[in-house]
Amino acid sequence: MPTSRHARRPLEPVVQESTARMIADQVREAIARGDLPPGAQLGEAELSHQLGVSRGPLREGLQRLAQEGLLLSIRNRGLFVMEMTPERVDDMYLARQAVERAAAEQIHRKAPVDAGEHLLTVTDTMATTSRAADAAGVGEADIAFHELLVQLAGSPRLSRMHRTLMTETRMCINALESTYDDFECRVQEHRDIAQSFIDGEPGRTDELLRLHMKDAIDRLTAIRPA
Repeated sequence: MPTSRHARRPLEPVVQESTARMIADQVREAIARGDLPPGAQLGEAELSHQLGVSRGPLREGLQRLAQEGLLLSIRNRGLFVMEMTPERVDDMYLARQAVERAAAEQIHRKAPVDAGEHLLTVTDTMATTSRAADAAGVGEADIAFHELLVQLAGSPRLSRMHRTLMTETRMCINALESTYDDFECRVQEHRDIAQSFIDGEPGRTDELLRLHMKDAIDRLTAIRPA
């Protein structure tokens, strides 16, 4: 019988999710929500008490977030939540454009009308929260719209790439709330993108997504600390 040139390695036993990973997930979510705002210093003693964990797994969990670029370690000062500098905003939206425009292209090849109708449903939710002046609700609908857009492409790789950008995206969306006098223009941007799928206009979808991202970059980079 033929034999492999390389001996097969046995699979490792399945283990439960580590405490460090669960800590990283909770702190990552707090950063995304804005509960730990950009520039905030993280105190080990306080976090250890809040999470009910010892310092060892806490440090391991925070180190994971530092490796992801969400936390910044400053010698002799500690860990801080990273700030969305203009350069970082540009880079993050560059990556989002690549993923979402590729997803849109794929949707137009498959079932653009169904996708557009699903996206319009999310836009309706955004409009409802906009009329109620619910900034947090508008932000949640904004995130849901873009997550659904990538999901509808049916590409696991694009979805994985998009998920890695979501924490920074949510940080940006929290910051964007202060740049709108009226949320209706934000709603209309998303409605136009959804409608372009229904109308079967891939070129228009691509241009709308590009302009949508550019508008977000322009608004975010115009924000100056008080």
